[in-house]
Amino acid sequence: MTTTHVTPGLPDPETRPEFYEGVPAKRLFAWVIDVVLIAVLTAVILPFTAFVGMFFLGALYLITSFLYRWVTLARGSATIGMRVLSVELRDRFGDRLDSGTAFLHTLGYTVSVAVFPLQLISIALMLISNRAQGLSDHFLGTAAINRSN
Repeated sequence: MTTTHVTPGLPDPETRPEFYEGVPAKRLFAWVIDVVLIAVLTAVILPFTAFVGMFFLGALYLITSFLYRWVTLARGSATIGMRVLSVELRDRFGDRLDSGTAFLHTLGYTVSVAVFPLQLISIALMLISNRAQGLSDHFLGTAAINRSN
């Protein structure tokens, strides 16, 4: 006799709408918090480059942003901004993100920010999809939900 592991998956937005209420707005405010934190981190790193980083500040910010998002998503399934607003990302099985999924989510976010039409599509999807999923979320099967505490 074999035993199968049944995973609950993401909360159903029809029967558990409280998990998705206000998530797009919370993601926006979390993004603002994260952008400020990444800018501060970039400014802190700058002297360690003997200020040579000023010549490639955009790249330094991009690398800092990528590492910040990847590490915070891998460690707690939420960036600091998301934690402040009680939102977290979950994978298609309803579990917290592992390092690989966090990396792919961060990569998808970075590509969508770099290619502006993709960012617009992602924002539109967050506003119209029943789970408020962005473009990366749709590809990976992830969703941002309100933390149940």
